[in-house]
Amino acid sequence: MPLQIFSRRSTARRKASGTSSPGVHVPDTFEPSDPVQLESDPLSQCVQLERYGHILANSECWNGDPRIEEICRSASDRIDEAFAIVPEGFASLPQTIADLPGSPEVTVTTEPFLLSRYAVTNGQFQKFVDAGGYEQLDLWAEDIWPHLIDFKDQTGRSGPRNWRGGRYSRRLADHPVVGVCVYEAEAFARWAGFRLPTEAEWQMAATWRIRSAANVLRRYPWGDALDTKRCNVWASGVGATVPVTEYENGASPNQTVQLVGNVWEWTACDFEAVDEEGCTVVGDMRMSAVRGGAFDTYFISQATSVFRTGVVCLARTHNIGFRCALNVGSVENAN
Repeated sequence: MPLQIFSRRSTARRKASGTSSPGVHVPDTFEPSDPVQLESDPLSQCVQLERYGHILANSECWNGDPRIEEICRSASDRIDEAFAIVPEGFASLPQTIADLPGSPEVTVTTEPFLLSRYAVTNGQFQKFVDAGGYEQLDLWAEDIWPHLIDFKDQTGRSGPRNWRGGRYSRRLADHPVVGVCVYEAEAFARWAGFRLPTEAEWQMAATWRIRSAANVLRRYPWGDALDTKRCNVWASGVGATVPVTEYENGASPNQTVQLVGNVWEWTACDFEAVDEEGCTVVGDMRMSAVRGGAFDTYFISQATSVFRTGVVCLARTHNIGFRCALNVGSVENAN
């Protein structure tokens, strides 16, 4: 089926990387991350949990706290370090599954925004879990509440599908969190004070198609030619996820890392497309657009800045993660 995210798996690679099931990287010995003792003071706890966007958006809640001005400055600085600005531009989104030459496209203008330089890690998502993010109903759309009972790890605790006892394996602390559906990604972003990028924003960041006389569109964040030393896809020979900071030589011009490879990334948009006959593709369930390819993406044509596909919104797969975005004004207005 064209909408599937194709991957290639190798028994030899699974044995070499300690993988116990196809496509899922599991260390030989699961060593759970250490529990965290949360600060009792709400503002100190927000800092501890790195909820920097939340602090800036709700600073008035702590107007009487003498620390708030300094903490807001620090939060703004941390966002400046973790996020990169993506300038105004545009993205031409193919509207057909096959995306053959001459196929219809929709061009979307994107305003300047901030995009996280790295995908969200297991260590970062652990803070959301430890803070009771799965129990905070205000973080979730009301019609998703009945599904929260399904968002469990391997031991029945709330958390990503591949965790155990509500914790990740400590050796994967700086690897991208996977095994979360788009609703979990959205809830984390909302909790942290951020959001998911739209599909057009994601593509603009990866293609760097700014408005200029050059009218450049990059097939890959680093240029126009595939280089398996700049990304983690099947042909790179890694066979599992790597830390989110690796492959900095494959970053986009603003130093956003791993937009192609390592894990697919959820976006804030539904996946909409038509088939070769011009008929709208309709699935049994709602699908969200995912972009960028993953460590097990076999077909190189799928691991580019422009390839589009969709995945069922409730899917919690081994190769889909996410990164956060933020409106530029959210930081400027706080300074």
